[in-house]
Amino acid sequence: MTELKRALGLTDTTMVSIGAILGSGIFLVPATIAATVSSPLLILSLWIVGGVISVFGALSVAELGAAMPRSGGQYVYLTRAYGPVWGFLYGWSSFSVINTAAIAAVGVAFAEYFGYFLPLEKTGVQGVALLSIMILTAINVAGVKAGVWTQNLLTFTKVALFGGVVLLGLFLPGGDPENLFRTASEPWSLGSAGIALIAILWTYDAWIEVSYIGGEIKNPGKIIPRASLLSVVIITIIYVAANGVFISSLSVEKMAASTLVASDAAAVFLGPAGATIIALAMLLCTLGANNANVLTSARITFAMAKQGLFFKRAASVSKQTETPATALILQGVWASVLTLTGSFNQLITYMIFASWIFYGMSAGAVFILRKREPEMDRPYRVWGYPWVPAVFILFALWLTVNTILEAPRDAAIGAGLILTGLPFYFYWSSRR
Repeated sequence: MTELKRALGLTDTTMVSIGAILGSGIFLVPATIAATVSSPLLILSLWIVGGVISVFGALSVAELGAAMPRSGGQYVYLTRAYGPVWGFLYGWSSFSVINTAAIAAVGVAFAEYFGYFLPLEKTGVQGVALLSIMILTAINVAGVKAGVWTQNLLTFTKVALFGGVVLLGLFLPGGDPENLFRTASEPWSLGSAGIALIAILWTYDAWIEVSYIGGEIKNPGKIIPRASLLSVVIITIIYVAANGVFISSLSVEKMAASTLVASDAAAVFLGPAGATIIALAMLLCTLGANNANVLTSARITFAMAKQGLFFKRAASVSKQTETPATALILQGVWASVLTLTGSFNQLITYMIFASWIFYGMSAGAVFILRKREPEMDRPYRVWGYPWVPAVFILFALWLTVNTILEAPRDAAIGAGLILTGLPFYFYWSSRR
């Protein structure tokens, strides 16, 4: 049995996507942005721009997902458009670093905020992180519905909790709306705005994960583009509103000096209880984001194994649960190893620019496949073609070149980590 059951509707798919995006980023990034750009209105504008760029990417990839609704997402699209080597290099990077390191990092973030309620030493943080990864893996091995039900519950709860705090911040006294219109304390440049935008895009980054589960969506031609658009638009509204509350409550200068922006802002209009509420929201956000990571990312490994380009066992589907159980377990084991090494944060830094290379290539695949395979059934065609995917490609190109120029060492190491997959590709492809 090598096929996964199509069981996910629009609500489930949208909740998975929202849950994947709404993680720890919104709690960590605002201070960095405020330290980089001191204009309140520019900060809010950049959050909107980040949302628009993410929508462009999501809508572009949605055309590919609707036309090729199979598990693996970008692995499938890159293989079809550019050949098996590029598809494999993406899948290898996802398994070895990008997604597994993200699972490890978010697991540790969950454990650290868990320490707010129960103080933990370093080994305790690692233990809680490992336990959370193991539990989430077990839930998703138990069945697609179990994983999605867990995701829906976590997503609904964390959106309600965090969204409720943001709404209270908009209406309760304590903040100063004039903070939103103050003049920048320091001049900004295109370069500083670009650096801030890169950090913002990291918080939106998981919009791509809808494509990983295309093989399990009931009506992918309609649901993939709708879920992609809905999730990013909802997240953009939440992020812009949250930053408006942070700025009005603290001011940009205080945000830049704060290590816990969300907690400090909530304390302004909710008092001491605000920090506790935000810590709880952070726990739910990280747990929900990691459940979505675990649920979706293993589908890439599963797709590679089905084509003989990974360990054969990873292509198996459990007869009892109809999930890619082996792929999920392998992913959980490797993420746990990265958790214990503590090196995942540096690996993620090296691979950020690589992710955007693959994102740009995926949008480029829309043009390539329209020209090469005009007869392909496309239930959905990207709105605003060719401008929407073209703008996204240009931005991905700028981001990649800017990284090479500004951080050549990180770019070189990231490229090297991708290329480590080539020996494995030649080995597995020779055995097919």
